[in-house]
Amino acid sequence: MLMASSQNWDPQTYARNARFVSDLAAPVVELLAPRPRERILDLGCGDGVLTAKLAALGCEMVGVDSSAAQVEAARGLGIDARVMDGERLEFDAEFDAVFSNAALHWMRRRDVVIAGVWRALRPGGRFVAEMGGFGCVAKIKNALIDALRRRGLDGEALNPWYFPTVADYCARLGARGFFLEYAALIPRPTLLPGDVGQWLSTFAQSFIAPVQACARAELIGEVEAALRPHLCDAKGWWADYVRLRFRATKRR
Repeated sequence: MLMASSQNWDPQTYARNARFVSDLAAPVVELLAPRPRERILDLGCGDGVLTAKLAALGCEMVGVDSSAAQVEAARGLGIDARVMDGERLEFDAEFDAVFSNAALHWMRRRDVVIAGVWRALRPGGRFVAEMGGFGCVAKIKNALIDALRRRGLDGEALNPWYFPTVADYCARLGARGFFLEYAALIPRPTLLPGDVGQWLSTFAQSFIAPVQACARAELIGEVEAALRPHLCDAKGWWADYVRLRFRATKRR
């Protein structure tokens, strides 16, 4: 999913700490409204669990991801998965739909991504996705940036994410010629399967990598302590997610 070199995706760790990513995808799959025999590209397919669910509905799925380890896991589920950078898509008018869940916010060159999706779609094809939207994990990000600043590091410069407003992303879609059918910013606080330290180790490697290995546990503990009053309750740890969900069509 990620384009930054400091982030690595281990399929087993991802399955343990991030399975909620595919488990909570029902609303965006409903917005996709997949039909049997449609050819669909899953952009940022990860370990292929969600891609396989779409294939089980009778769709002809192709998954792409920049992580070779995740692609290998997806292939193990029988998915036609390919190692490919989302900012360098290599398709030309061959898909009825491009689908993406929780991946676009890792792709900083957003206009290049949108142009690649446009090329990949057949005329009348649809682009349906859910990504982190404006304000997503703001509390977590700010706690990380504060902790890094105390260590003399610029946390904002290490930020690998792009969390756009509805207006920003929809303007970019429209500029490329997409017709926007639906877009919404949706707050979705998400109960984590473990503690926020596990979340950080899975998703925030770009922030943590510049810290000396012997000091990373201390950094994570400091961020946990700052977040505990805000994101931990009797049920467990929460991530302050905000999702941007949209559906757009390539004009004929």
